[in-house]
Amino acid sequence: MTEQKDHNKKPLSYADAGVDIDAGNALVGAIKPLIAATMRSGADGEIGGFGGVFDLKATGYKDPLLIAANDGVGTKLKIAIDTGRHNTIGIDLVAMCVNDLIVQGAEPLFFLDYFATGKLDNGVAEQVIAGIARGCSMAGCALIGGETAEMPGMYADGDYDLGGFSVGAVERDELLPRKDLQAGDVLLALGSDGVHSNGYSLVRRVVERSGLDWNATAPFDGHAALGDELLEPTRIYVKSVLNTQKQTGAIKALAHITGGGLPENLPRVLPEGVGAEIDLGSWVPQPVFGWLKDVGGIDGFEMLRTFNCGVGMVLVVSQDDEAAVIKALKGMDEKVWRIGQLTASNEKSVDFLNNTVWG
Repeated sequence: MTEQKDHNKKPLSYADAGVDIDAGNALVGAIKPLIAATMRSGADGEIGGFGGVFDLKATGYKDPLLIAANDGVGTKLKIAIDTGRHNTIGIDLVAMCVNDLIVQGAEPLFFLDYFATGKLDNGVAEQVIAGIARGCSMAGCALIGGETAEMPGMYADGDYDLGGFSVGAVERDELLPRKDLQAGDVLLALGSDGVHSNGYSLVRRVVERSGLDWNATAPFDGHAALGDELLEPTRIYVKSVLNTQKQTGAIKALAHITGGGLPENLPRVLPEGVGAEIDLGSWVPQPVFGWLKDVGGIDGFEMLRTFNCGVGMVLVVSQDDEAAVIKALKGMDEKVWRIGQLTASNEKSVDFLNNTVWG
């Protein structure tokens, strides 16, 4: 039986289904200057093609290995969405990828983003992508492409999601971690800029328990709004770490302290037969961590394996190189603490001293 057409019905378009092609094209045009500002050697292609082009030969590497990483921002996005503050969340997206590249000694070369939403709001999207572009500039990598997906029915009104993808390069003989890690090597910590981008499902529960509004003054700060404090973007360590390595050649290994905290991220770079010993009293975490612990009634070890607790990156160096590395890092405005050392161990585990610090 042949279906009869109803000629009185309005013909459907993609826009009727909730996807505005013209708005997408307008967004591409608006972000082109942002993307152009991130260009570097190897990247000079026009945005809008089917794929981003990068000329590895133009970077000057002689025997490079390519390192790739991808990540998101997690439920920190919900705070950006609920507060209407979208201008820094893109920095988080870049940071979570490029900080993972440098732990293997790689220089981030280029970045691609994925922005998905139910209905495209060009004003919001432009703010997010402007943050991504700023993050790329901070990391020295080029934003060579991305994808904006408008998917009606997949997301609640105003919601969006982000994904980031980055590729870096390192000379084969400079790949980290090195093979000579040993007991007695020093652990240096680089200070974080706050909670960064992990543990926000718990953060949001703590804020809910506190009864505070996002616009309320942060109790642990006394000046800035709670939403602003908790949206402080993830620190990008790329230039400080790579410049320090260029100056000293002394970094043996690096660990990016993300989900899992110190107990789970540091062992990822340790060889068999080597563990770590960390003095929890050797650095001063930001007040936000004490507030989260107290209001949430969070156990000390739960704090350590959920949050960075003030440490965004850990470096392993020999005792002989410690002073030179600290000097180089402080010269680039990093907060640096000696927090412990490597130990001989049957397990790649982390032992904590002064556990009373976190109670």
